[in-house]
Formats: sequence, structure tokens, C-alpha cells
Amino acid sequence: MLLKKKIVCISGLVMLSAAMGVQAKEVVLRALMEDVPETHIIEQMLPQFEKKTGIKVQFEKIGYGDMHDKLVSQLIAPQSYYNLLEVDFLWAGEFPTANWLTDLTPLIKKSKFDTQAFIPSMVSLLNHDPKKIYILPMYNYSMGLIYRTDLLADKTVAQQYQAATQKPLAQPKTLEDYVTLAKFIKQTQGIAGAAMQGQRGDPNSMEFSNYLFAAGGEYLDGNNNVVLNSPAGKQALTLYVDAIKNAAQDGALSATLDDTMRLMCSGKAFSMITYWWMLPQLDNPKTCPAVAGKLALAPMPGGHGESGGWGWGIPKNVSPEEKQAAWTFIQWVQNKHVETERALQGHAPVRADVYKDPAVLAKFPYYQTAEQVVATGKSFPIFTYSAQYEDVLGTQLSQVAGGNGSIDAALAESATQLETLLKK
Repeated sequence: MLLKKKIVCISGLVMLSAAMGVQAKEVVLRALMEDVPETHIIEQMLPQFEKKTGIKVQFEKIGYGDMHDKLVSQLIAPQSYYNLLEVDFLWAGEFPTANWLTDLTPLIKKSKFDTQAFIPSMVSLLNHDPKKIYILPMYNYSMGLIYRTDLLADKTVAQQYQAATQKPLAQPKTLEDYVTLAKFIKQTQGIAGAAMQGQRGDPNSMEFSNYLFAAGGEYLDGNNNVVLNSPAGKQALTLYVDAIKNAAQDGALSATLDDTMRLMCSGKAFSMITYWWMLPQLDNPKTCPAVAGKLALAPMPGGHGESGGWGWGIPKNVSPEEKQAAWTFIQWVQNKHVETERALQGHAPVRADVYKDPAVLAKFPYYQTAEQVVATGKSFPIFTYSAQYEDVLGTQLSQVAGGNGSIDAALAESATQLETLLKK
């Protein structure tokens, strides 16, 4: 009788294990993804993951502007349709505070996943509790300067610039030098000196942040006090408005990231202050023959640009099986081998070891500069209402750049609104 009970017990365990295995394989991971090159790089690698694990992954690709609200509607529901999350750093204050994300720390410890290889600034950008990781870095979009080397090397352009400014033509070292050069290019070469994303909201807020940091300004000091309305802030906004009016393409006030990329790709712009990961996309003779081989990357003139990034998260309101499947995917997509394969296709790594990989540097030597761009980047204010502040700031930037109101008033209102949102 005892032997029979043991046989039944063992049989039951085998059946249960088999059932769990089938259930795990039947989990379908669904993620809402920004429709950018990074997403496409990962998407074409998904068959590798499915073959390795038996877990299917489906990406729903949409524009950035629609992502936040669509995710929130699921995260506040009894059960989220999306069981794998792509989380922007601007939401990294809001989502954990609202208790919408699974704490990944126990999963990291249990699986012994090595997080030490990740660039520390990327981990801290996405996680504000030093004892917990809710969001594991996915890719960074720190911003720097992409510019045309052929125009800087043109002797005729150099002579004209020297005559106009009494300065030698060179890669700009300060924000003021950059705006002066961009304005000169537009005035003399018949192309935009700067391809600018001046659309109100996320585009112009991110773009302006580079001007602010390059001028030596900050949104907040070390004690979380608002310091935007400062001499450095005024210089940054003055130069930003000058660039929009006198160095940018026509229609810059309504232009998005995609618009600036198309403009740069066509050869109709000298430069763009943008996400450094755009360089591999632009420096491609198949898609951008007008500029491929003529571009270079540099840290933001002035030393500091805007630092941003996306990370992977797991909703709290999904089943344990979905959480485990999502964690299995995150470990796979962010391991050294897969990240290196992504980097060879233009991915913006979050692991320091990928930037130093010989194969990556052989194909993209400027990844060495990219690591500097990431390391020197500074962050937009991250708190519960970061996304709302983008709209507030973007409105002020758009109005003053469009000729409505003064720089002093726009700067003061932007600072006041930041203080108000921080107190909510």
C-alpha cells in the first residue's frame, strides 16, 4: 500500500510538472513598444528567443506620444493586457510610486543575473530607490551633437567663417560657438544649420534640456530646489530661441524627431542635437547616401547633454507565470551576447562591456565617443509628474520661440510650474 501511494504521488508530481511546462510555453508576452529602430532590431531577433524558450513575444508598435496613457489604462486595470513593459525614464518616478511594477530585485537575486555590467548612470536613471530595481535598463538615448565633417573640412567654408566671425572654423566647444556656427551655415550654405525638433512637449523639452545643461544650468539643485530661473537658464533659453529662429529649418516649431532625421538624412542640414543612437541609422549608404561617411558624433558643446533611456519592467497585475516568462525574456535580451548582436545593428547599449567589445568598435568606432556622451549626460527632472512637466515646459518653449512673450517670463513660468508639480 505504501509503495502504491508513493507511485501515485510521484506520478502526480510528474503530471503537475508537465502541466506547468505546457503552461509556461503557452504564455504569450505582449509589449507596447515605441516604433523606433531599437524596437525593430529586437523584433527581428525574437525567433531566437522563441526557439530557445518556447515563449512567444508580440510587439505592438506605436508612436511615443500615445504610449503613456495606453499603458496607464492597463496598469490600473485588474489585469494588464501587456505583461512585459517598455518603460521610459520619464515614467520611472510615476510607475513605481503608483505601485504598478513588480520589484525585480528578488528575481535578480534568485537567478543570479549580473547587473554589475550595466552602466551605473543608466541604472540610477531608471531606479530611484537604491535598495530596489523595478526597471532594468534596455537602451539609452543620451543626446549629443551629430554634425557634417565634410563642411567643417571645406576650405571655402572655413575662409568665409573666418571672415565673418574672426575665428577659425572648428568643431564647436561651447553652446554659444555652436549656435554661431549653425546660424552661419544656414546663412551661407543654403541648408539648415541645425535640424531642430521644436514640436511642443517631449520633442522640444528634451532638445532644450541639452541647451540648459550645456550652458551650465540645471532644473534642480542637490536639495531638489528648482534653480531653472538662473543666468545660465536665461542664456540657454536665449540661445535656443536664437537657434530656432535663425539656424533651424523652416517649420522647426512643429518638427518631430522623425522630421529631423529625414532632414539630416537628405543632406539638407549641417547638424542636429539629438539621440546619439541615430548616427548608425544616418551613417548608412543604403538609406542615407547623401550623408553616409560624412558624419561624426561629439558630446554636447559645453560638456553635458540630456541623458535618457528606456528600461524593461513587469506589471504587478499579471499572473506569476507571465512574470516568470517576462523575466526570462529580460535576462535573454539584456545578456552580453544578445546586446552585442543588437549593437552590431545600431543598438545603443546600456552595458559597459558592449561599448568595449572589439567587434562593436571595429564596426562602429564612434561607440567610444558614445560612451562619453552617456557618461556625461544629465537628467530631466524625474518625479511623479515628469510627463506633465514636459507639456508645461514645452508650451513655454513653443510660445517664446514663436515670438509670443519674453524669455524672462517664459523662464519664470517654467520654474514656477515645476515647483508647483513637485509639491503635488
